[in-house]
Amino acid sequence: MPNRDDALGDIDRNFDVTTSKLIELIAIPSVSSEPSNEDDIARAADWLKSELDAIGLPARVVATKGHPVVLAKSEAVTGGARPKLLFYGHYDVQPVGDPEQWKHAPFEPRVIEEDGLHRFYGRGASDSKSQLWTFVEALRAWKEVHGEFPADVIVLLEGEEECGSPSLPEFIERHRGELECDVAFICDAEMWSPTQPAITTQLKGLVHERVTISAPNPDLHSGHYGAVAANPIRILSAILAGLHDEKGRVTIDDFYDGVDDIPEKIREQWAELAKERSLIGDVDLTGGLTEEGYSSLEAMWGRPTVDINGVTGGNQGPGERSVLPGSATSRLSFRLVAGQEPETIRERFRAHVAARLPEGCKVEFEGVGGSSAVMLSQDSRFLKAASRGLEEEWGTPAVLRGTGGAIPLVEQFSRGLGAECVVIGFILPGDAIHAPDERYDTERLRKGVRSWVRIFEEIQSDTEA
Repeated sequence: MPNRDDALGDIDRNFDVTTSKLIELIAIPSVSSEPSNEDDIARAADWLKSELDAIGLPARVVATKGHPVVLAKSEAVTGGARPKLLFYGHYDVQPVGDPEQWKHAPFEPRVIEEDGLHRFYGRGASDSKSQLWTFVEALRAWKEVHGEFPADVIVLLEGEEECGSPSLPEFIERHRGELECDVAFICDAEMWSPTQPAITTQLKGLVHERVTISAPNPDLHSGHYGAVAANPIRILSAILAGLHDEKGRVTIDDFYDGVDDIPEKIREQWAELAKERSLIGDVDLTGGLTEEGYSSLEAMWGRPTVDINGVTGGNQGPGERSVLPGSATSRLSFRLVAGQEPETIRERFRAHVAARLPEGCKVEFEGVGGSSAVMLSQDSRFLKAASRGLEEEWGTPAVLRGTGGAIPLVEQFSRGLGAECVVIGFILPGDAIHAPDERYDTERLRKGVRSWVRIFEEIQSDTEA
């Protein structure tokens, strides 16, 4: 009879193919927030459908109001107590930003040996194409060796995670019957260190907002009118600068309503974790803003925040143009904790801006949806099975951690469908996520795939016990 070691051996023997296929996927510029990349999003979805079909998971590309979802399901095996496992990943990526800041082309990945590792660079290399590829390859290897999957399997690959998953709630509602599962494994999270795995049990919520302030006039000559006419960049800059006070607290009225302080027991646990390693990697926090009374880790994991993600207006060209701009725009993101609801925070922010708008100026807002913070159970049998499998592969216990990130699907599945969720991933802070020269390495990819095989075995052992 085939066993787990046979599947692990298959992974190691076929690892060159595993890597080369992932390189193909990273090379597709599936940027979800830029309309010009719509064809590339469709190409990535079709590529994934083909790969899932090839390993015996019949898949289809399902249209949404935004970008498509790739949905695959194994044939149900009757006559047993097999659990139903859902695996989630997202194939869309963040925009490149300034190409001049990349030393390696963002969509021309290749394996490079450096610093004792074999790395590959590209947008989506770590977040999150390598992550979804770990469970796809693990399912392939298990099926290749055993002739069937370790359980009844559902794979859901989203194309809008990086722009807030606006189409996801409706998709889940429409396909509720197909998505029923015992557990949803969400593979889009960080390890604790390069050698120690982690399971994320606490996630922040997320709200995106776009605000545009317009003056009563179109662009004006700044020499003629700069001293007297409204300048939307100045007005917007003042509002943005005033979002925090000198203690790092958000100044929006009632922003902290419903927010409980971090329990002392949790603060002690996090303080011990902070002694083990830095949570910021090689990021220099000089000049940053941390809420007074909280450590960096506590602010990242346990306190609500608002960040300015972009500002634009006026002259953006290479030459001088003495212009008083007619409008200015900013994009912001709010990271929420338990007790905060996305629409309430959105309304309070909009009221904050409107109250500071000079007479004659107008403001427009864009932004819908969002996700609430989620606390996941540490008593789940699937979490415990995952923890055992990770420890066996990595040789050290998995850390149960929080994160400042948000994964909208976790809220949708844990609250909307009542499914258990287990959040695992193999990303590191040094992977330059959302930044130039995003990267990953082949050893973490290999061990990530192997980790899932060990988790499959632990789940099977639990089911048979």
